[in-house]
Amino acid sequence: MTTKFTSALDIPVEFVEKNVKLRGTLHHITEKGLEVEHIPISIPFITSIQRKWQSKGLLLVRLAGVELAPGGTAWLRQELKPRQMVWFQLLGREDSALECLVLVNKGRFLSMCLNEEILRQGLGRTARIEGLHHDSRLYWKLQKRLLQAELRALKKNKGIWKEESYSERIRDSIANNKFVRTLKEFASWLRSSVSR
Repeated sequence: MTTKFTSALDIPVEFVEKNVKLRGTLHHITEKGLEVEHIPISIPFITSIQRKWQSKGLLLVRLAGVELAPGGTAWLRQELKPRQMVWFQLLGREDSALECLVLVNKGRFLSMCLNEEILRQGLGRTARIEGLHHDSRLYWKLQKRLLQAELRALKKNKGIWKEESYSERIRDSIANNKFVRTLKEFASWLRSSVSR
């Protein structure tokens, strides 16, 4: 636990299988996921020695069970600060990326699960949680939480679930109507002919 992981492949298989929680500092938010520098549990004397020779390899952490909508990445960039401390619970590993539940502190005793919050804001859709066996109890527990968060956004018409109002739908259907477009073109042609 005092080892600093600089690559997803460095993390022991047992850590992934036991869904260990690790912590780190956020460096970048990309379309592929969060780039996080792992911070191991520190033992003061050893930590000062380790810092001198450890590299700053970043782990690619993806939000497990979430397919981000275009606004999701922008929301993450707005919500999270550079160098912010995050906790990530290992659920799976795919090549050089980690599939995780990501938690951030919101106040002294509160934390927010980014996976759920993205869905609650309507900024993504629930996806299969890669890395967890679909017959495991944890898989279904997490899948249920994620679906409930998505359902909340759907009921409140948030994000991608926002429905156009009745007047917006009528306006769009009129604007896209072929007869109305032809009529507008004719009026435009008529104005340009009269002005000559």
